[in-house]
Amino acid sequence: MATTVVRTPNEYEERLRDYVFERYEEVRAVRVGEKEVSEQAAIVARYADLFSREQLDALRAAEERGRDGEERERLYRLRKTCEDGVVAAALIEQVDALENAELAARIDFRGESLPLRTAQARLAVEDAYADREELGSLHGDASAELNDQRLDLTRAGEELSADLSSEPDPVARNEEEKAISLRQLADVLAEACALADERWTDLRQRWFDRLLGPERERRPRSYHATYMRRLSPLADTYTKERATEVCLASLADLGFDLAADPHIRPDLEDRPQKSPRACVIPSDPPQVVHLITRAMGGLHDYQAFLHEAGHALHYAGVDPELSYTYRMLSRDHALTEIYSYICEKISLEPEWHARYFGLSDEQAAENAEAVIFLEALLFRRYTAKLHFELAFWSRFAQDGGTPDGYAETLGDATGLVYRSDAYLSDMDSGFYSADYLRAWIRSAQLKTYLRREVGEDWWRSKATGDFLRELFREGTRPSSEEVADRLGFNPLDVRPLLDELGVG
Repeated sequence: MATTVVRTPNEYEERLRDYVFERYEEVRAVRVGEKEVSEQAAIVARYADLFSREQLDALRAAEERGRDGEERERLYRLRKTCEDGVVAAALIEQVDALENAELAARIDFRGESLPLRTAQARLAVEDAYADREELGSLHGDASAELNDQRLDLTRAGEELSADLSSEPDPVARNEEEKAISLRQLADVLAEACALADERWTDLRQRWFDRLLGPERERRPRSYHATYMRRLSPLADTYTKERATEVCLASLADLGFDLAADPHIRPDLEDRPQKSPRACVIPSDPPQVVHLITRAMGGLHDYQAFLHEAGHALHYAGVDPELSYTYRMLSRDHALTEIYSYICEKISLEPEWHARYFGLSDEQAAENAEAVIFLEALLFRRYTAKLHFELAFWSRFAQDGGTPDGYAETLGDATGLVYRSDAYLSDMDSGFYSADYLRAWIRSAQLKTYLRREVGEDWWRSKATGDFLRELFREGTRPSSEEVADRLGFNPLDVRPLLDELGVG
């Protein structure tokens, strides 16, 4: 009989680093379209000794013996990583099968056979309203065919997580890990949306008309969301060709030379199987950090680059002397999303539009308002996602996961029509919606702080870069709520966010 290897926390941490590196490099290769078959299962099998119940028990015992708060927190994060790894190891063949099914799916559109991801990216650049309707419907139908696999994976993952954590309630389990009340957050955000209703109605009417044209339905389908995010009628101003140049120059204004950073590895190529969703993959911070975008033209290219640059600069700016846990592992994603959002907020500044695109003050202000419209659209969408996900997981034990309320909740919040059968493809794990929303609040607080301490030109001041650089050095150690306290804000203070959206 084989003997189960049980490592000390330090040994575990060292071995975990190797595993994460290999796993993330495989994820990267598939995501950018270099590989058309996901082989994560083989990697998980090579590191099977990391993810056993015996190892989990050993880490839990070490955590209970932890001498001080910081050490106990490090051990907590290692234990939770092991717990998640046990789940992932058990489900990896299903994960690979779903990923490969998505990569293999094709859509026939106007005589072309398009991979599912290419079709998704194409929706952002199809200028004809009717063409987007047709392509969106085809994409939605093809994606929905994978729902049985998605739901089987969701159910299996939840069953294992409940067993390993001894917490049967998925909402309570995530609240414990994030150290917040998800329902309190959802209530505060619902109140913020209500306060912004009048402003949102005005923005929505003006920019739906401007971006979608007179042929649009009174309530357009969500298929058109990526086209609006691209601000396609303004695409001649925000060209694909200048995105990298302008974004690098904008970051240089803050004192960051991203192109010269040897730890950040950009992938900006356009490949058929490359995911249209920009991301950063921190394979081994601060040494190996991948920044991945797929430019399609339009302002969204610039926003996506700046957003992901915030992540990349954070991970590449981590103090290398920190333990691997505090360079890489966190309770959730709310902290690093602060840094992505603060960099993306550069595009909210009218002067940025005037400076880099030669626009008049009037035109720059109008284009900056378009960015505020997009900000409000996404904020309301993610608030609705959080409310749906709370309802979904609250009743999961009874109904096994249904789309009840998905289309209605998101539709009421945004003014778009959503498909009920998109509820699973639109759900990130671990209440990531809450992490985004906390970062939205926090980044608005950070911007308010920077405007007060640095000045109105915070977005092009090296003093801002110096302040961020010190935050980056702390890696993943602080929580989002601890950052709020340092800035002098209550974590749930939404006033800076409402100010940013133009709510008086």
